[in-house]
Formats: sequence, structure tokens, C-alpha cells
Amino acid sequence: MALMAASLIVYPVSFFGQACLSRLYGESCLLESISFFLSRTRISYAEASKQNFAPYKVGDTFGPTWWTCWFKVSLTIPESWRGKEVHLLWESDGEGMVWRDGQPVQGLTKEGEKTSYILSDCLKDEEPHRVTLYVEVACNGLFGAGQGSMIAAPDPNKMFSVQKAELVTFNRDVQKLLTEFEMLVDIVKELGDGEQRGYQALFIANEMVNLCDPFDPSSFSKAHSLAHKFFHQRNGESQHTVHAMGHCHIDSAWLWPYEETIRKCGRSWVTVVGLMEKNPEFVFTCSQAQQFQWVKSWYPGLFSKIQDYVKKGQFIPVGGTWVEMDGNLPSGESMVRQFLEGQRFFNQEFGMYCKEFWLPDTFGYSAQLPQIMQRCGISNFLTQKLSWNLVNTFPHNTFFWEGLDGSKVLTHFPPGNSYEMKGKTEDLVKSVKNNKDKGRANHSAALFGFGDGGGGPTQLMLDRLSLVQDTDGLPKVQMSSPAKLFSQLQADSGLLCTWTGELFLELHNGTYTTQAQIKRENRQCEALLHDVEAACSLALCRSEKFLYPAEKLQHLWRLLLLNQFHDVIPGSCIGMVVEDALNYYKDIRKDGGVLLREAFKALEPNGSSLAVFNSLPWERWEVIQITDDTDKPELALVRAPSVGLAPVKGTQPVTPVSVTPQAHGKVLMENGILQAVVSKDGTLASLYLISANRETISDGCFGNQFVIFSDVPLYWDAWDVMDYHLQTRKPVLEVVQPVQVVSSGGVRGSVSFTLRISDKSTITQEIIMDAMCPYIKFNTKVQWGESHKFLKVEFPVQVRSPNATYEIQFGHLQRPTHWNTSWDWARFEVWGHKWADLSEHNFGVALLNDSKYGYSIHRNTMTLSLLRAPKAPDTTADMGDHQFTYAIMPHSRSLQDASVIQCAYNLNYPLRPTQCRPDSVPWSAFSVSPVAVILETIKQEEDGNGRLVLRLYESHGSSVTATLRSDLPVKEAWHCDFLERPDPTQPARITSEGISLTFKPFQIMTILLRL
Repeated sequence: MALMAASLIVYPVSFFGQACLSRLYGESCLLESISFFLSRTRISYAEASKQNFAPYKVGDTFGPTWWTCWFKVSLTIPESWRGKEVHLLWESDGEGMVWRDGQPVQGLTKEGEKTSYILSDCLKDEEPHRVTLYVEVACNGLFGAGQGSMIAAPDPNKMFSVQKAELVTFNRDVQKLLTEFEMLVDIVKELGDGEQRGYQALFIANEMVNLCDPFDPSSFSKAHSLAHKFFHQRNGESQHTVHAMGHCHIDSAWLWPYEETIRKCGRSWVTVVGLMEKNPEFVFTCSQAQQFQWVKSWYPGLFSKIQDYVKKGQFIPVGGTWVEMDGNLPSGESMVRQFLEGQRFFNQEFGMYCKEFWLPDTFGYSAQLPQIMQRCGISNFLTQKLSWNLVNTFPHNTFFWEGLDGSKVLTHFPPGNSYEMKGKTEDLVKSVKNNKDKGRANHSAALFGFGDGGGGPTQLMLDRLSLVQDTDGLPKVQMSSPAKLFSQLQADSGLLCTWTGELFLELHNGTYTTQAQIKRENRQCEALLHDVEAACSLALCRSEKFLYPAEKLQHLWRLLLLNQFHDVIPGSCIGMVVEDALNYYKDIRKDGGVLLREAFKALEPNGSSLAVFNSLPWERWEVIQITDDTDKPELALVRAPSVGLAPVKGTQPVTPVSVTPQAHGKVLMENGILQAVVSKDGTLASLYLISANRETISDGCFGNQFVIFSDVPLYWDAWDVMDYHLQTRKPVLEVVQPVQVVSSGGVRGSVSFTLRISDKSTITQEIIMDAMCPYIKFNTKVQWGESHKFLKVEFPVQVRSPNATYEIQFGHLQRPTHWNTSWDWARFEVWGHKWADLSEHNFGVALLNDSKYGYSIHRNTMTLSLLRAPKAPDTTADMGDHQFTYAIMPHSRSLQDASVIQCAYNLNYPLRPTQCRPDSVPWSAFSVSPVAVILETIKQEEDGNGRLVLRLYESHGSSVTATLRSDLPVKEAWHCDFLERPDPTQPARITSEGISLTFKPFQIMTILLRL
């Protein structure tokens, strides 16, 4: 039969391929019996096997969503099947796990192409013919249970069924024939019949159709022989090499809750272990220490097998972090703890530290990550997500990534642009065609296996890759590991390019704002754990009876780190996950509050007078509330020493705050530093910096202007905000309650007002001016009930600069305020942490906040993103009441000299009220000079050796020698890495003034102190 290319691809796939498929399974027989038991909650096998099971008929429904259905399956294999490969064929729209003899043995997921469990590769005499299995079926699919689309909110009433359950014999030879034929046809599709190898594949496939009868097994050998000859025609030495690694990206929570992820790990990894038993060359990479911890707790037998395969070098833990966290939103210290907890876990359980950071699916990458990686023992980085860029194509696949401080890591983006390839010809061809560094790097990674919802590799994928491991016309394929890949890339790295600064994803920028409550809780819990560790560390130093709560703190940190997973803190998850996350934050607040109070009692035993604790490394003068009366709060201006405690002794400011009503409903507020005019609708008509004799607000404009936008992204609802939303801007103008004076002055002056956004939403705000404070605070409450709307607040300012500055982890960076190029325009919505600043020479304006991450500074308008209202995958995202604070701070000189950084810290780390003895005097444990260096963290060493760990960083972008002073008796000080491993060759220099430390710009430094 002579066929042209077009007919070859249509005819054989529709006839020959279907004929082969029909022969894949041979004989079949019904199961002896199936019975079932429904459970609302996830239960163990031991508990499930004791339940009363009722008869089940294939096709009957069970559920609803998120329930679990356990099946008891009894079967008898016919004697006549001796010597044949026997499968349990099981097709269900729920994810399943087969249990045999009390152990998990196989995952079953229809969407993941795993619909059979191999009872026997070749049934032998000694094998049992009567078998009892249990199948645990989760009432959800691989991607949850969305209504109509994958990212839609789950259908809580969806019902599930088993569509097929029977015993079959499996024809392995037919599977081999199908794989060979499929790969030949794919080569024709990818290379085309115009190329020599494409035409040869076309010819061989045609001959296979001519020679082979799918219904006559005796004809298979001739077809195999043809395919074998084609696939064993070798490549030349110059051919590109693809390093194939099994992979199974499992989102720790996304369209399913944390609880279901535990089972996804069990289902996926037990299948991987089964593949390793049959394929000793198979290598599998797996990240996220949290998931290993879950499997260790719930599937100890499986975890023990994993440990064995780790020793063999087949099951390879990668990444070094607790979870695959978001790359933008966690604080610098949180990012360090991701590695600290992850690397320590991998070392304790597997005797190894990861050498590569593994983050394929997050929404951008902070410019401080290279330094953090290096200081955690990691020199290589693998990711993929920038291939999703909406506007610009990232120019490299293999390159050196240089961070904020100059640290470099070797970075690789698999050019196939996927972390869940299937081992197909298309994946391999893409790995060559898409490689943007062809002349510089001749090696790349191909991560194969079902992902996101788990599943992982299949035997079919391994068969495909084995078939084409060295086939002329395709890249060479070798089963490999991250170590082999990066070793080869490093050896050939002489001509690689360097990318400096952040890796900004031009997509998913709505995640800086979505699920505001999660972001607020994250920021405040980060601050709480910071303060708890500092207070507990000082209590241990000052009290012999105090016990450092290491285990409790680790537990709380791990909860916080889990919620920083890249679909949780961004808000791109279902409502069930949001509930789980908020409950974890509640636990952190509750238990962290207890630990803080216990530490304060140890610091100041038998206290009866009011005091404040300052965890920040500089002296603070601030107004605090000293009574619980919310209607008539008593306020005091207090002084708090650096990292210390002081009794509250109210001080009168040199210049009290004054609040004066003006004509037309306006109010004038002054504190000797700032002079503000608040209009009756709450906008700022004027904000004057007295010392600089400068007006802040642009002529004819108003600051603190709330604006609302229509926000309907193209597809990824919770993830994206599109540039076209900017054309729908509408100011919020309806005044419900005009500005009225709340506090008329003294240590604090304030006014309040209420605006209506719509019938569903209102804004109530208190504008606060404190004595001695260089910024105005806006305490904001929003009742939010919108749909596909975006709320922001704008400050048009009298500053002209081509760049704005944004705080990131352990530092800051600049981004353009113009849209000259497509790279500039793609950053119409960007992320930052506690502050952003727009400055010209000798004058600038900073926008501070206590829980927001989305910014837009275009030309001279500074905008803070406040709330979104997406409807997928959580239909109720952000609905309800919100509280947050932001602040505006005009300043003379540079932002560094004006203490913008310190002011933002002050806003986010409140002075903590406590008790002290009546005769107590203020004390300070640590201070640092100059102010460019910030003491970020004070904690106890993880190994429990009694040493203090201090983490500091240079915050101004300058080279500086700093002095760390302490009232504690420091005996020794050593430099160490972020995993708290001291370097015996680098003792810190102790002088009569303190510990001398030399920093490069934005350098992060960790030291160990022995007292």
C-alpha cells in the first residue's frame, strides 16, 4: 500500500492504530465481587478495612465532592491465564489508590492515563489466584471538581462513579507495536516528509501498515524489525542531548485542599516506586520537603521505600525548600526559612543537601534569590514559568542569573517549555527548536510526567524515551539527574550570558492583590514570629529558667511556610484552601501570642507597670494606645530603645498635633513636620513638607483618591489583571459621611469619612497624624461586595523621575515609571513589599503599607492596589470586610537618608505592650551603626547548641563597615551560612566597640554568637 504523508497520518491512526488498541487487552472476566463504604473524611487503611461494605454495581454513583469511597474488590484469576500478564482494569472519574496486603501499591487516575493495576507480569504457579484488594477513591479528579472549566469553583454536589472494573489479560507486544508506530507518526508530524528523516519515518510507518496485521500476532516481528532498524540509526556527536528526568509536580494546594494533596503524593509516588522496580534506569525528581513529611506520616512503608531509592540515586529530592513557595511575596526571612527547613529535612531523612533550587511554576522570581540560594548551599536553579510571558519572550534557556548583590547561579529553563512532558517526539523536537542558547549550551532538561495535580510518569512515557534514546534526526535522550545536567552545563558555561536583576513574569500580576486577607495574615504572622523569636532569645539570655520553645516555633514556621505555597499566598486557590490557610494563621496568632507573653514574663518577671517591647534595631518615638477603650482611647508618646524594653512614660511632644476645621468642609492637620489639607471627601488637597518648603500633591490633583476599575481578565481570573483595565478607571466620589474630626490634637490628630463605591461596597477611613511622625497613616475599613472590580488608591505627586524604587526581600530595586518599550509596558502592575518610593534629587515621596503587595507608579502617579474581586477558582474571593493601613511620606534628601526603610518597618512591626516592674529602667540588647545595616533576625541556633543566630543585611545599596553592639556577654562570634553551618576560617572580629562587620551592597550576613 503506497500512501502519501497526509493519508498516512489519517488512515493508520484511524484504522491501524484503532485496530491495535482493540487488541491491547485480550481475554476479560468479571470481578468476583465489589462492595463499597463512603466516608466524609479521609481515614486510614486500617480504619477503612474494618468498616461494613455494601454491594456495589459498576455505574452506580457515589459522592459528593471531597468525600472518599472505599471499595473492597474480590477476584479470582482464571487458571487458563497462567503465564499471561494480568491487569485489574479500573476506570473512575475519581482519583484512586490500590491497597494490597495493607500497603498502597498503585495510583489510579483516568486523567493521568493510569487505569490499570498489574496483578502479575506473568502469572506463575506459586502466585495466588484469589486476591482481595481495596481501592480508595477520592471524590475529585486530577484537577479537583470544577464546574464547567478547570479553574472554576468546585461543584460541591458532583457525584462520581466507576465506569469499568474487570480482570483482563494485557498484550505487551501490542503495546510495543503501538508505541513504535506512534513515535514514527509523530516524527513525520514534527519533521515533515520534506526532511530526510521525516520521509524515512513516513516510509517505515507505511511499511509497518503493509506488513502487520493487528489481529495476527505472528506478523508483529516483521514490523518490530522495521521499527528497530529505524530507531537504532545513530546520531552524530554534535547532536543536542536531552536529559530526561521523571517529574510529578504536585501543587501542595490549589483546586483541592491540603488534605487531598497528601493522598495525591501517596498515589503518585507509590506508582513511581513501582516503575523503579521494573525500570532500574528510571530517575525521578521530587521537590517540597513538606510533601515528604506528609508521606512519612501517612505512608511510612512507602517512605521507607523512597529512602531506599534515594540511596540508589533513582528517587532524587530536589529544590531544598519546605514547599515550592511564591517567588515574590514571602519576606526575605521567610525565604531563608524555606531553605533552612527544607535542607535540614532532606539532610536528616536522606543524608543529603540539595544543590539545585527547583521552582518551575511560580509567578516571578525575586532578585535576592540568587544570594539566598548560594548561602543555602545551592548553586543551580531550574524553572520554566517565564515561558508564559504575555508580552516579551525571555531571551535565554541556559544562563547565569545575577542577583541584587552580584551573586550568580547557573540557571536553566527547559526549552520544551513544560514541566510535564510526556516523552513524545514533539517534546524532544521542541527542546532543540526552542533552545535560545543553541551555540552556547548543547544540553537541556526534559521533565516528563503528569503534573500540577500529580500523577507523574507512566510506563508508556519510559517506553517512548527508551525507543528514541539515540535516533538519527532527534536529539539524544539519556535518563539523567539534575546533578548530571548542571555538571554538563557548568562544564560548557564559558560562553553563557548573564541576566541581572529580577526575573519578572509578565503575567499573573493580579496575584499581588487577590485574597487580601491571606496577604494581611502572612505579613502580620511574619512580624509576629520575628518578634517571638527575638523575645524568646533574649529571655533565654536573661533568665536561667526560661526554655526556648524550639519545637513550637518550628511548627509555627512550617505552617507559615506551607501557606506561602505558590497557589496559596497568591490567592489562586479554591475557597476550601483559603479557609485552611486562615485557620493556620489563626493557630500562628494564638500560639505565637502565648509564646510572646511567656517570653515577656521571663524578661520582666512580676511586672505590674505598662511597658513596650521594641524588636527593631533602632530607637523609636511613637504614639501608642495604652487603654482598651475603643471609644475614648488613652494615648501616649513613648520612647522605645533598640531591641529592648522600656516602661511607658508619656512624653509631651515639642510640637503637638493640631487639627483645625476650614472652609468648605476641609480640615487642616499639622505636626511640625507635615501640613495636610483634607477635603471633605477624604482626599488630600495638599500635603506640605515643612522643612523642605515643598508641596507633595500635584497641582490641580488630589491625593488619597480611591479609584475603581473593571477587572475581567482573559482567562486566569484570580491570577491576572490585564493592561486594558486601566482604560476603565472611575474615581470613587460618592460621600456618605464627609470628613469629621475624631481627635483634635496633642499626641495625635485624626479625621474620618465614609465613601460609597456601590450598593455593595463602602470605604471608611481614619486619617491619622501623630506627633514626631514623618508620615500620615490611613487606617482603612472596606465592606467589599463587588464582582470583577479592582480597587486602588492614587497619589499624584510633584516628583519627576524615570524610575521608582520598590522594597523587595533584604533590599530594594528600581523599575521604570515610563512605558518606552514593551519590557517597560509589561510592568504596568508590579510587586513590592512594605514601601515604594518616587524620588528626584533631594525630594521624594514614599508610599508605605502594612499588608499590600501590588503597586503601579506611572509617570508621577503612585498607586497602591487594594482589593480585587475574581470569581474563579473561588467565587467568594475577597468578599466581606477588610482592614488595612497605608501611609504617605514626603521626604527631603534620598529615601535612605530620610529613613523611609525604617519608617516602613515601624509601620509593620508595632511596639508590643507588656509589663515591667515599677522600678525597671529601659534596656537595649542590640544596636547597629550605621543605619544602613539592619538586624533582621534574632533566634536560637536550630541544632540547640545554645548559640544565638543573628541575620543582618545592608539595606541602602552601599559598601559599609558596621558595628554590632550588645549588652550581652559575647564570647565568640562566627560567620555562618543560612543553614547555620559555621565557617571556622571566618571568625567575626570583636572589638571594644562591638562586633565589626563589613558589607557589600545588599549583602545578607548571618553570624553565630556564643555568650
